[in-house]
Amino acid sequence: MTHYGNSMSDLVYPPVVAASKIAFRLLDLRITVEGATHVPTAGGAVLAPNHTGYLDFFFAGFGAHPSRRLVRFMCKQSVFRHWLGGPIMRGMHHIPVDRTSGITSYQAALAALEAGEVVGVFPEATISRSFTVKELKSGAARMAAAAGVPLIPVAVWGSHRMWTKGHPRKLTKRHVPISVIVGEPLHPSRTDDYGEVTAELRARMSTLLDRAQREYPDQPAGPEDTWWLPTHLGGTAPAPAPLQGGDASSPQ
Repeated sequence: MTHYGNSMSDLVYPPVVAASKIAFRLLDLRITVEGATHVPTAGGAVLAPNHTGYLDFFFAGFGAHPSRRLVRFMCKQSVFRHWLGGPIMRGMHHIPVDRTSGITSYQAALAALEAGEVVGVFPEATISRSFTVKELKSGAARMAAAAGVPLIPVAVWGSHRMWTKGHPRKLTKRHVPISVIVGEPLHPSRTDDYGEVTAELRARMSTLLDRAQREYPDQPAGPEDTWWLPTHLGGTAPAPAPLQGGDASSPQ
């Protein structure tokens, strides 16, 4: 069994990774990972992926596998109440997020970072139906700065074709390309302006995602299949909402 360089004792996570890889091979998912060397082989880090589908955490985690790291994702608390998913999520040491008491989740994530874990945070907080990077919450920047660890932008593209909000679930869809691009880390400090750090994180995530989309090896099969492309690439996904600062959330 592959050894992963994390500080927690893991009996559940490695078998889940192994089973997932077998399932993805059976489905012939064409997963490509670029930039994995940006994930440190030891010590804490915050992984910040974009969010277009419900399977994003599986594939974002692949970006850390070459460094032999297991990512502890922050996930909404309802997932942990599922009769099957809950025990698995807890066994993998993922971090429940109670939106009515965010400080508890923040403290748990900070403790994991200080213990040398890689913590995964979706800074958009919810799935982007426009398939562009939405406005980000500042929590990822704050955690990275407080723990003194790198903040690593990640783009995941393709997983939304299997399961996303507002579209039928297609978990057995075969031959889907999945692109994962890990970007160069930011190194925020406690003295930084978290708004500026978050804006820079979003800019980097948007650049990575736009590249993943433009280099993606598949095209829609026909006019009825353009739903999975953003509008700026000729797709029929909903138009992105303007940011509070006035910028469009599609890449410039």
